[in-house]
Amino acid sequence: MKVSAAAVALAFALVLANFADQSHGALQEGFYKGKCNVDVEKFVSDIITPLVCQKPSITPALLRMQFHDCFVNGCDASILLDGSLSEKTAIPNRSVRGYDVIDLVKAAIEKSCPGVVSCADVIVMATRDAVAASKGGWYSVQTGRRDGSVSLAKNVNLPGPSISVENSAEIFNRKGISTEDMVHLLGGHTVGVTHCSFIKNRLYNFNNIRSTDPTMQTELAVSLKLKCPHTSTIDNRVDLDQGGSSLAIVEEPASKIAENSFYKQIVNRRGVLRIDQALALNKLTNEIVDKAAISLNDYFLTTFQHAMVKLGAVEVLIGTQGKIRKSCRAIKKS
Repeated sequence: MKVSAAAVALAFALVLANFADQSHGALQEGFYKGKCNVDVEKFVSDIITPLVCQKPSITPALLRMQFHDCFVNGCDASILLDGSLSEKTAIPNRSVRGYDVIDLVKAAIEKSCPGVVSCADVIVMATRDAVAASKGGWYSVQTGRRDGSVSLAKNVNLPGPSISVENSAEIFNRKGISTEDMVHLLGGHTVGVTHCSFIKNRLYNFNNIRSTDPTMQTELAVSLKLKCPHTSTIDNRVDLDQGGSSLAIVEEPASKIAENSFYKQIVNRRGVLRIDQALALNKLTNEIVDKAAISLNDYFLTTFQHAMVKLGAVEVLIGTQGKIRKSCRAIKKS
């Protein structure tokens, strides 16, 4: 039976209403209403939406940025701070992009409403708007975060692309995110990219036995080896959503649209990253993956949006904690 868009929107609104009642401090929807002479969320959306239409790669960049920020010291925009030993310099963060987009939005907000809107909230709002512009649906976000002042590379300890499902779930659970929500968040890989260097071990030397990962579909392995030759020194980009069947080898991958094709892909053993494929094979997560793969796309959008709201509430600074940075790159504007 087809579910109407109105029914899905109502269901998600009820989910958010229940979620807002949980203890997340001062985070709330519409936090900036009455605090600025502009509608802050519309202001952000008006900047982000046309940018994503021009450059769709902004969406995976901001999704990755929010994840990398929230998993180190919480969602406090510490990833944005410059410095020789800041989080930006940590190996997992050296390929994070989108800083210029956040700078653009923050600078525009400061002109209209100086010293009020946090960089941490800019990341969350901009990411939401990028997802919506990628046909991932618009969803309400809570705001009221404040910015952190500590940003150290040594604090960056993020789950890698070859982590086991069990270890990944443990890390997410420690952040207050359930295993089910972890699977839904990883669905964001539907618009994501990686590089050959992260998958060559699966293609050529899986488990140090000089062969291809047997869990990878043969047709996909052939296609990826063409993209990532064994002896090449060029670290090509690879879409994480290669499509749900072998037809995607010759068709344009659905990597610009937020949809549930990611789950269909990994069910067909077409996962690019080791952790992605493992989600469909591990008894801890395979039923969650199967449900997402066979359900209407509206189910994916609702569960993904709900999980993003949870991610945005991880270890936030609120009230008098932290500060509102005028420049997202520095504690004090130089």
